Amino acid sequence: MEADQNRVVSHKEIATVGILTTELFFNTIELKEEVEKFLKLRNAKIYCYRPYKKSNTISFKHFSEKDYNWKGKIIQNNFQSFIDQPFDLLIGYFDKNNIYLENAVLQSKASFKVGIAKVNQMLYDIEIKSNPSNIEEFLKELKRYLLILNKMKN
Repeated sequence: MEADQNRVVSHKEIATVGILTTELFFNTIELKEEVEKFLKLRNAKIYCYRPYKKSNTISFKHFSEKDYNWKGKIIQNNFQSFIDQPFDLLIGYFDKNNIYLENAVLQSKASFKVGIAKVNQMLYDIEIKSNPSNIEEFLKELKRYLLILNKMKN
């Protein structure tokens, strides 16, 4: 899949947020809660990639390589529903290349996409250089950009 070079970026204020992350950050950072607190929003939605293991319990907050077919199309309905949601902001909170997370960001119908720098610059409207273990630093920088772009009020 190619990034849409002609994608139109929305100029409206942020009201809905989706987050894509890895199991590591999902388990070590209260990512959803921190995003909601910093951006003064409620009901952010989060999906987390975790490698498939037979012992994994079924979860509506996780996806794995088993949720894609051999063509890279999502076959898990709940995950596809998340991707199809037209979030005002999608945060890709992962710091290493991951074909499944990158594919999810690419396929997302979000109107504005932000992520950590040095992963895949073709995916995001804005990349933020930050230590991913420091969510506060990332969110302060994100908020600064959103204020400059009039995507949120102070």
